[in-house]
Amino acid sequence: MGGKSGKPVNRRSFLKRGIAGVGAFAAAPYVITSNALGGDGRPPASERIVMGAIGFGGRGQYVTDAFMWNKDVQMVAVCEVQGDRRKAAKEMVDKKNGNTDCKAYIDLRELIARPDIDAVVIATGDNWHSMASILAARAGKDIYCEKPMSVAISEGRELAETMRRFSRVFQCGTQRRNIGNFVFAANLARSGRLGKLKELHAEKAGAVSGVSFTILPPEPLPPRDVVDWDLWLGPAAWREYNHKYHTREFWSWDGDFSGGSITEWGSHTVDMCQWANDADQTGPIEYEILNEKKDVAATYANGAKLIIRTGLRFGSCPVKFIGEEGWVETGDSGEIEAYPASLLEDRKFLGGYPADNHIREFLDCVKSRRQPTSNADVAHHSITACHAANVCVRLGRTVKWDPAKEEFIGDDEANRLRSRAYRQPWRL
Repeated sequence: MGGKSGKPVNRRSFLKRGIAGVGAFAAAPYVITSNALGGDGRPPASERIVMGAIGFGGRGQYVTDAFMWNKDVQMVAVCEVQGDRRKAAKEMVDKKNGNTDCKAYIDLRELIARPDIDAVVIATGDNWHSMASILAARAGKDIYCEKPMSVAISEGRELAETMRRFSRVFQCGTQRRNIGNFVFAANLARSGRLGKLKELHAEKAGAVSGVSFTILPPEPLPPRDVVDWDLWLGPAAWREYNHKYHTREFWSWDGDFSGGSITEWGSHTVDMCQWANDADQTGPIEYEILNEKKDVAATYANGAKLIIRTGLRFGSCPVKFIGEEGWVETGDSGEIEAYPASLLEDRKFLGGYPADNHIREFLDCVKSRRQPTSNADVAHHSITACHAANVCVRLGRTVKWDPAKEEFIGDDEANRLRSRAYRQPWRL
């Protein structure tokens, strides 16, 4: 591993950076007993990154598995509030490790209190992303967190400040920044070969923008080992238990738990538009609703317009960048088209969807202590554009935004929607 000076540091020294903020969960030392000296091409234990996985739905399974394919990763713990998923997580990790050593937790605070864990992957529901990342940073862990990094503007800002305060490496799971066809398209826009940028089109996940706030009828509360309902809710407002709440089909469109169609894909596509427009440290200054589908047009200070819409081509999460002299469009299918066609003449094999390069960048940054491509500041500005678009839709009118002050201009009603109330005992 590498320290800030660039000199090699072994894992024992690396762990001495300390743990803070989780005093309620003192942990005894843990020992990695399997393959401690390496073998089968694996580095010795002193050179591995010891990890825990928090959240094990479909995305959590995918990302945890992708991490474990890296030979310098030792996955030692999993956390999941739903019992069937918790069991599946432990079984998957144990099978990959060839032992039964993986520890399974219900409460993420117990996992992050472990002094032997260097980094965590967070793949919970959106509602938990910011709080889990902040708790992990306070405990001295580096964090790979699935998108979106926040459900409200204020918690994204606090996350970014926490990463800076505790000198943590943070990578948001906006992996298209490390996928060849998206990188090629963004670099075309940034290079000036499209001419002055006029429009940046970002696909949203649903036909109509917006979120719902639906209260379901209460059902009998299951035992804690089946689902810990209090921990599933986390910082969100209290609701009586109903099993539909913890299905993705429900929570991913509910405003207490997510940002709906705009943040679902906009976390990726708006992020790519931000990058293409060289706007990683800023964002649009005005948001307006375009039509009955509640597509949103957001204008940057340089005059370019971000269009959050549906109807683009090339698989999920497509984007299109339009300049005065040409355009380029691409998506998860790996296809890419440009005008004039000569813009594509110098492209090489661009690669496809898998998140492997994004994960590898994070692991390399854990060792070097550099900040990765989708670091907390970059991810915060991108998701803030999505949140501001949601505020525009929720209020049903145009709003003006100050990216430097991170507030809506002269608009108390909109400014109240920058944050959400946290349920005790959770607080930022």
